[in-house]
Parts: sequence; C-alpha cells; structure tokens
Amino acid sequence: MSSFSVSSVSMMLSSQHNPFSSKPRSANFASTIWQRQHTFPALVPVMMSSAQHVLSDSKRRSANFAPNIWHDTFLKYAHSESVGANQIMKQEVLMHKEKVKICLFSNDNSISQKLSLIDSAQRLDISYYFESEIDKILTQIYNDFTNNNLAIEEGDLHFVALLFRLLRQKGYYISPDVFNKFKNRNGEFYETIVQDVQGMWSLYEAAQFRMHEEEILEEAHEFTYNNLKSITNQLSPSLADQINQSLVQPLHKAIPRMRARSYMFFYEEDPSHEKVLLNFAKLDFNMQQKRYRKEVGVAVRWWRRLEFARKVPYARERIAELYFWPFAMTCDPQYSTFREVLTKVNQWMTIVDDTYDAYGTIEELELLTLAIQRWDIRLIASLPECYKAIFNSMVELFDEIIELSNDVGGESNNLVSQCVKQTLVNFVQGYMVEAKWCHEGYIPTYEEYKVNGVFSSGYEFLTALFIVLGGFATKEMLDWIFNIPVMVKASALVLRLANDLGSRKFEQQREHVASSVECCMKQYGFSEEEAYKFIKNDINNCWKDMNEEYLKLLEDIPRPVLDCIVNLARISEFLYANFEDKFTNCALFKEHIVALLLDPVVV
Repeated sequence: MSSFSVSSVSMMLSSQHNPFSSKPRSANFASTIWQRQHTFPALVPVMMSSAQHVLSDSKRRSANFAPNIWHDTFLKYAHSESVGANQIMKQEVLMHKEKVKICLFSNDNSISQKLSLIDSAQRLDISYYFESEIDKILTQIYNDFTNNNLAIEEGDLHFVALLFRLLRQKGYYISPDVFNKFKNRNGEFYETIVQDVQGMWSLYEAAQFRMHEEEILEEAHEFTYNNLKSITNQLSPSLADQINQSLVQPLHKAIPRMRARSYMFFYEEDPSHEKVLLNFAKLDFNMQQKRYRKEVGVAVRWWRRLEFARKVPYARERIAELYFWPFAMTCDPQYSTFREVLTKVNQWMTIVDDTYDAYGTIEELELLTLAIQRWDIRLIASLPECYKAIFNSMVELFDEIIELSNDVGGESNNLVSQCVKQTLVNFVQGYMVEAKWCHEGYIPTYEEYKVNGVFSSGYEFLTALFIVLGGFATKEMLDWIFNIPVMVKASALVLRLANDLGSRKFEQQREHVASSVECCMKQYGFSEEEAYKFIKNDINNCWKDMNEEYLKLLEDIPRPVLDCIVNLARISEFLYANFEDKFTNCALFKEHIVALLLDPVVV
C-alpha cells in the first residue's frame, strides 16, 4: 500500500460514499494533493480578481468574543528555571513512590484489595508511575478469571463491575454476561440493587465501556443512571457530589488529572483510605503543576512575541484554555515539549477558526486556503496583515515540529513533513467547505456535515502531531493516520457534535454555517429537542466505536496513541457538558484552570 492513502473531500461528500467505512482508501499521496486542490472547482478563477475585494474592518462580520481573562498571569512562569520541583520535593516524591509501590503490590492483598488500590491510584492520577506493575497484576487477574469463570460469579456487584471496568480499560475483553447474575427471571435488574449505592455506581461506570449490541450494558446504564440520579439527595454531600460529577461525565469520559483533585478530598474522607497513596498524589499534583503552568507560560510568550493581539485582534486569545487539549491528550511529564508545541498549534488553529468563521470574505479565504495548500505566501500578498501573520506563524510552527521530530526519531523527514503538511491542509480545507456552505446559505445533509466535521475538528492533525512528536512516526503509523481510522473519526465527531450542542445558540445569533442541529432538523423534519436527542445518541455511538476499536487495535497501535485519541474526545465532553461552551465563554472555565494550574493542594 502506498503512503498517505486518503480519499478527496469531494469523494467523501458524495452521498454514495460511506464516511465511516474502515476499508483503506486507495489514492496515492500525489493524487491526494491534486484531488484536494480540486475540491473547490470555482477557486482559481475567483482568485484572479480577489485582491480587489478587501473589506475595511468596520464592514466585516464580528463574533464579539469575550476577551482573554488571564492577561500576564502565566507569562512570568515561562522564565521559571524549575520545570518540576526543587530537590527536596523530588526526594520526597521518590520516597513516597517507593511506599506506594510496596502498598500496591503487597502479596498480602486480596484480589479485591488489589483492584481497589489500582482504582484509587487511577482516580488520584498517579497510576502512570506504575503502569508496568499494574499491567502485570491485571494480566494475572485476567488469566485467573478466564480459567475459572466461577470466581467472577462469587463476587458482589461492586467487585464484578470494578473487575470488568479495570480489565476492559486495559484492553482485555470481558463478556458483559458476568452481570446476568444480578438480573431476575424477567431479565430485569433486581430492585434490591438500588440499596447498594457503591455497587450501582460501579455498574454505571462499567457500563461506559459498552460496545454495539451489548444490550445488557445498555440496560445497566439506563437502570443505574436513573436510580443514581433519584437518590443523590439522600446521600452525604461529598458522595452526592462525586456521583453527580459521574452522571455528567463518568470516569471513562473524564480527564484523569482534572478529576483527581476533587477525588482527593472525597478519598480523604473515606476512613479506609490509604494515606500513602493520598500523600503521594498531593505531592505529585503540586510538582507537576509547576511544570504545567510553565508550559502555558511558554505559549503565552510565543503569542506576545508574534504580536497576535495586534495582528489578529478579532480572534480569541485562549492559551490557558487551549492548553487543556494537549494536557488532556497526555499529562505525562515526558511529553512536556509536545504540550508546549501543541498549545501554540491550538492557538493558531483557533485563529484560523475565527478567520474562516467570523472575519474573512469568501474571496480572501479561498486565497488563504490555496496559499496554505501550495505553501506559497505570494498568493496572499494583497491581503490584510492578519493573513500574513497566520501564514508566517504556520511556517514557523511547522519548522519547529520537524526539528523536534528529528530529536525523537522515527520515519524520514520527508514522510513526516508530508504527513504534517497534508493533515494541516485537510484541516484548513474543512473550514473552507464550511465557509462556502455559509456563503451560499447551504444546509448540508447530516452525513455531509459529519464527514467534513472530521477534518474541520482538526483531530486528524492533532493525532498526527502526537505520532510525530511522541516518537511513533513509522511509515505504518503514518499510513494508518492517513486512512483516517474509525477511532479518529469517532473522537473528532464527539468534538464536532458536542461543540454544536454547546455553542449553537451563540453562533446562530450571527451569520454562521449551519450546525448539525440545523442539518438534522432540515433533513429529518425534527424539532430542536428531537435533533438534540438524536445527536446525543450519535455521540454515544461514537464512544461505542472507540471502545470497540481500542480492543481491536492494541496489538498494532501503541497504547499512548490510542489513549491520546480517546482523551481528545474526553476534553470535548468536558468543554461542552451541560450544553455550555467553556472554551468560548471562558469565565465558565476559570475555576478549573485555577485549581489545576495555579492553586497547589494543601499537603
């Protein structure tokens, strides 16, 4: 198979094309570029005269975005010499790490105790220190239970559900039939389960790993969700708060470090908690916090150096908020440089978003699209300064990415640069399609919208960057990402659809491309409420796709790559939960940023 196999956008927008087919596409890299250049057949003729169609800023569209709320808060951290901690803190962390290892892996622990300790370590987000040891324990437990199914049947609901969840999230297939013992002859869950709050909560979390056609987990999810929601007012405030968080965003859909801080307080109130785990989690949280806020500061310094506030004043400055995409993809200390670079890339992508969505004329945007596609700044020579700032910063970021890719190793520079360039072009062309739809007043079908949404989400581009900067850039991996695998499609659609549910009302107050809600309402004759329900169900199906693909791909795709794709969906779920847009309306995000990046935990 040739490198970089991918269909053209025009092929994918065909009503006969199945956008979610996992069959590899067969265009070679050279023809891919040609096809994407011809996605917009009217592009070149328009450009010959577009230089004369430049509007004054007073006549342009405006989204009236809220200003950046952080000012110089993070800039001072960019110059910090220590990216992690002082020597005393490092020594203390190492000492506690050894204590935790002894606690986690004591031979005196029962299987139930081992599972509970692993669960607590994951919820406290310290499990990344012990991945190999945890994998060894879970592998042994999996082997024991697959050779003796009766042992599973002997456990209570909490034990079985916790075992099921921990094994599935590690990539082991466990049949959902293990939950049949908790159903009566009529196939319904025993009503007595409602009295077992811990067991019911554990079953709810386990049900998040359901795949297509796993009806028992669908039933478990509905049963536990409804019953947990109805009893939270009868629980202690701390437990009710934890369960309510899970009902909005369960563990499988949450970003571990973001949930860890609130869990520390809950865990501390549990009389049976392991103090050594808790103390280590607090020390690690504070040590990594110093690293994270420096990474934000580096991106702020970049923004200031390139004078974006003057050159693109219409665009959202959201560096602290945008940091949470790379932070969500991986908060492992070894990927610090990746997070710094990707934060800058995300801010650049936001400028592009706001340029296509709320500033540029169709003629200007066609020129910019072709300039990026051909990597030729001369095509935008007649356009306002903001377009040149977009192009020049793109080239600078590209050079930085390629230079860093040399340090981590992998495939040749030529293949890596082609990969980065083409996924970047795919992203920009996705926005160009939306700009043309908006300009022409066209409401696409729901399927058309979703296919283009995979590209305009930028998740193909972001995943490619993780592959390149994470040291995973083999020819096979680059081919894989260019086939736009089901996992990337599913994760991208969680963003695109959740974004629509959270930001639609704000965006539709101005001239804006139709969202998935409008597409559904027009195509299927839905009411707004019906469209929302339909789209939420589609998001759930995307999670089932990711759950299935994760289990299928673990033998061939590095776990960190699969995890980063799932984590991209998780940050989307967080940002647009409760039909809000925490990214655009940054005041909604403030307390989370303060808790994670600015306020240390009291040890």
